[in-house]
Amino acid sequence: MLGNNCRYYPSCSEYSKIQFELNNPLKAFIVSIKRILTCNQLFKGGIDYPVIELNLKNIKYKKLPVKYWLIPLKKNKYYVIKAEV
Repeated sequence: MLGNNCRYYPSCSEYSKIQFELNNPLKAFIVSIKRILTCNQLFKGGIDYPVIELNLKNIKYKKLPVKYWLIPLKKNKYYVIKAEV
């Protein structure tokens, strides 16, 4: 009815979806609620990629299609960017 009106990129729903796929449910719920509460005229908005904590040392790699790109932020923290297929 109102169209595409999210103040952030990626949209709040896409942000929440990524959080629930890659983080534990409690942390994903908290950061998703925080993001939704800041999606109003009092906040600037803009580009806000999800950040996840991940230890890549113990992961075994397989050939799979790329769904997300992980961009290093800090030690064991990564920005998550959705890969366009």
